[in-house]
Amino acid sequence: MLILNGLLVAQQDSSSFIWLVVASVAIVAFVLVLFAIFASYFGLWIQSALTGAKVGFADLLGMTFRKVNTRRIVRAKIMAVQAGLIDPDLTTRALEAHALAGGNVQQVTRALIAAKKAKTISLTFKEATAIDLAGRDVLESVQTSVYPKVIDCPPRGAVKASLDAVAKDGIQLKVKARVTVRANLQQLIGGATEETIIARVGEGIVSAIGSAANHKAVLENPDVISKAVLAKRLDSQTAFEIVSIDIADIDVGANIGARLQADQAEADTQVARARAENKRASAVAAEKEMEAKVEESRAQLVLAQAAVPEAMADAFRNGTLGILDYFKLQNISADTDMRKALAVTTKDNSDAYSDNNQRR
Repeated sequence: MLILNGLLVAQQDSSSFIWLVVASVAIVAFVLVLFAIFASYFGLWIQSALTGAKVGFADLLGMTFRKVNTRRIVRAKIMAVQAGLIDPDLTTRALEAHALAGGNVQQVTRALIAAKKAKTISLTFKEATAIDLAGRDVLESVQTSVYPKVIDCPPRGAVKASLDAVAKDGIQLKVKARVTVRANLQQLIGGATEETIIARVGEGIVSAIGSAANHKAVLENPDVISKAVLAKRLDSQTAFEIVSIDIADIDVGANIGARLQADQAEADTQVARARAENKRASAVAAEKEMEAKVEESRAQLVLAQAAVPEAMADAFRNGTLGILDYFKLQNISADTDMRKALAVTTKDNSDAYSDNNQRR
């Protein structure tokens, strides 16, 4: 009995020892995990604590579980606090949400800092995140708003190196312009890009030159083009505000008006030739038709002459034509032939006499 009690006591002691060991191991493991977490986030936590960013261990741990880059969030929050950004929407959760949406947290923070330092730009955290998520470079937009950007018109590398326009006198002018623009932060979302500005300015320059009475007026006062283009408010519904339009270079091109007139004259000549050829063809056709009619008349005359002997024979048989009448007809015919011969001889002699007089 005593032995059995001793065994039971020993078994209880061994069970207690095992549980004690398991509990000790669990406590040590828990402490090690806490120490590892504390060690991994201690640097970020101490930075946020010393700078007043107020990012706690719970926030850092939650970011890890949500697969957010904690270092970027903490650095962005520290930059915002150090720069003195005062925006109720600029919180740790808001930065984390923007990062989860695919935004560039540090770029947004730098843009807000740049806007605050400029003192002339009003940009909130919500506007900056919206611009960033829309695919725009929000920092570059703020910098362009502070320091205006120069756009070449036409752009470098374009098919044509200049804008070609023709004045009313037909002279072509080749123009290169530089457009100074400032970013319009309120219209960055949904506003047109640089390509639209370049296209509108090019259209305005061509229209202004085309409205000029002659090219000399444009060469004397190139600012007429700039004023005419600026008056059209070409920056509406775009992401930029046009500050100025400067004519960098203007050259005289070809005489397009003279070329067009020459082409028109050539076309008119071809039309006139076609009409003359048509008339000539009509005249030739009419001539051929008249020749055919003459031949037809001759054929009828031959037929009529062939019928004369037969008619005379019938007249002899019928007694309506006597022998004396026949001889009279022959005399008249011979007399007519003689007169024709005399007329031809007289005409030849007169022509020869005229030639001799002219030679003398």
